[in-house]
Amino acid sequence: MDFNSIFAERTKKLTISIINEVSELPYSDKVSVIRKQIFRSSSSVAANYRAMCRARSEKEKYAKICIVVEEADETVFWLEVIEEVNMISQVKIDEMMKESLEILKVAASYKIKLRSKIE
Repeated sequence: MDFNSIFAERTKKLTISIINEVSELPYSDKVSVIRKQIFRSSSSVAANYRAMCRARSEKEKYAKICIVVEEADETVFWLEVIEEVNMISQVKIDEMMKESLEILKVAASYKIKLRSKIE
């Protein structure tokens, strides 16, 4: 497997992990708002990374990786909120946060590399 396939799989696994963990929470207004936002941002990371891998040009790749970075950062934000309102166990938060931050760092680094390629 190449790096793009491995990384696309990692982003999808994180999305699935978040969906499985947050879906278990009983309904409340608080949970409903957070659930919707973190599902959207984490799935956007996975979907846009996958789209970036199929981009037709360096500029299109750059545009998609910019979305990946933005949505990965938003996913980290929602995980911080989930942690601060004690919605799920600290162990699960730590696992998901670690993976989210790694994805964010890798995507941000790749964004910088692509920017220098197209300038």
